[in-house]
Amino acid sequence: MKNLTKKIFYFLVLGIFMTSCISKKDYAALQKEVDVTNEQLGKSGETINEYMDKLAACNQDKAKLRGEIQTAKSNLQLREEQIRDLKEQIGDIRSQRDKQVNQLDDLTSLSQSANDNIKETLQQLENKDEYIQLLQAAKTRADSINLALAVNLKSVLNEGISDNDVEVKVDKTVVFVNLSDKMLFTVGSSDLTPRAQEVLGKIAQIIESRPELEVMVEGYTDSQPISNACVKDNWDLSVKRSTAVIRVLQTIYGVDPNRLIAAGRGEYNALATNDTAEGRSINRRTRIIILPKLDQFYDLLNPNMIKK
Repeated sequence: MKNLTKKIFYFLVLGIFMTSCISKKDYAALQKEVDVTNEQLGKSGETINEYMDKLAACNQDKAKLRGEIQTAKSNLQLREEQIRDLKEQIGDIRSQRDKQVNQLDDLTSLSQSANDNIKETLQQLENKDEYIQLLQAAKTRADSINLALAVNLKSVLNEGISDNDVEVKVDKTVVFVNLSDKMLFTVGSSDLTPRAQEVLGKIAQIIESRPELEVMVEGYTDSQPISNACVKDNWDLSVKRSTAVIRVLQTIYGVDPNRLIAAGRGEYNALATNDTAEGRSINRRTRIIILPKLDQFYDLLNPNMIKK
């Protein structure tokens, strides 16, 4: 490109210098050569522009290839990380497999001793099944006895006694009779009414017919505080009322005192609210509970009672 420019400059200078000393023919020849040179120069410029465009395209392709190479490197790094994760997972799986194999070996070694224990366990289950059947039979028998006892008590106590003053119920393994406060005692004391002895006499007949049972008498009060020369508080009143009933059963009707239990519950374990007169009347009661003796329960729980 530099040589071509120098050549053009040379011809121009030569043309200026020779205009005065060369012929028209020579000048025309030189002019023609200049025109050819200019034409070649124009073509060279076009060629340069084409190469510049190609260079720009090459640069774009180069940048694109660099981006693709960078993407490929990132993908390769990601694949390498995934491969490392997979290798770690494979290591964990192998470790778990080895642990399970060891456990299986342990189970295999224990299987013989476990198999030997199965027969003993089955024998124990058979004994327990027999024991359960015994308990179920005892419960059925106890339920039947309690039902018959409750029926007898109701039939005896219904004669001449209001339903509001007496209640007979079967609760689980026991039969109990709730007697109202107004029927048994004078107000605020443990003194029994004449009618109380009549009612307790009927209950004593049923108790005497069941010598295998024990009798617990529980006294209850309402929440109204009480304190006088004979009674300190509701606890004291409930206990005195319970022992008053016990003494009648023992001394007048001859019930064995070894079968009798006295208990005072005070104002607690209420059946109704103490905020109303009706509720307080319900809570003031004496409960006579007829229940199996403790040694009978122990016998039921004794495996030696199982019949072989």
